[in-house]
Amino acid sequence: MSKHSQSVKQTLSRAFCLSVTVVCLSASNSAWALFADDEARKAILDLRKTLATTQMDLQNQIEKLKAENAELRGKVENLEKQGEDINASQKTYYQDLDTRLGNFEPRTVTIEGVSGIVQPSEKKAYDDALKAFQAGNLKKADEGFSAFANKYPKSPYLPLALFWSGNSKYGIKDYTGAIAQLQSLIKRFPNHPRIPAAMLTLGNAQLESGNKVVAKKTFTEIVAKYPDTDTAKEAQQLIAATK
Repeated sequence: MSKHSQSVKQTLSRAFCLSVTVVCLSASNSAWALFADDEARKAILDLRKTLATTQMDLQNQIEKLKAENAELRGKVENLEKQGEDINASQKTYYQDLDTRLGNFEPRTVTIEGVSGIVQPSEKKAYDDALKAFQAGNLKKADEGFSAFANKYPKSPYLPLALFWSGNSKYGIKDYTGAIAQLQSLIKRFPNHPRIPAAMLTLGNAQLESGNKVVAKKTFTEIVAKYPDTDTAKEAQQLIAATK
C-alpha cells in the first residue's frame, strides 16, 4: 500500500471517530436535558401538592376558628340572656317583696286630693267593695262601702266610699238612702273632684223620689258652679226634662 493510501485511510478513520464522538456527546446532552426536565416537573408537582395541602390545612383551620367563634358568640349571648333574666327576676322579686311588705305596713297616700294614712286591711275593704260595684252586685257594694265609712271615718278613701255608696243605693232604688249619703259627701268634702257627679246623681234621686222642684234646683246649681262641663250639659238637659 502506498503512503498516499494509508494517509487517506487514517484521515477517514479520524473523521469517523470524530463523528461518533459528536453523536455520542449530542445524545448525552439530550439525555441530560430530558433528565433535568423530569426533575423540574417533579419538583413543580411536589410544590403544587405541598401548596394544596397547606391551603387545605389553612382552610380547615379557618373553618375551625369560625366554628369556635360561633360557639363563643352563642355562649356570650346565652350569658347575656341569663344576665337579663336574672335582672328581671330580681326586679320582680323585689317588687313582690315590696308589695308583700306593704300589705303589712300602713302607708301615707293621696287619693284624688285627699291625703292620709291607709292601713292594709282598710285598702282591702275598699277594693272588695269596689270590685262588687264593678261586677254589678250593687247591694253587696253598698253594704261594703257603708261598712267602710263607719269603720274608717278618717280614711283618704272615705269620699270615694260615700260617692260609690250613694250610687249603689241609687242603683238599687234606695233613693232616700242615696240622697242622705250623697248630701253627706257634698257637705263634708265640698271641693272634692267627685262633687259634680255626686250632685248629678243626687238630683236624679230627688227626681225619682218625686221632688221635681228640689231636683231642678240641684241641676241648676250644677250648671252655675260647673259650667262648660259634661256634667253641666247633662244637668241642663234634665232641667229641660223637668218642665
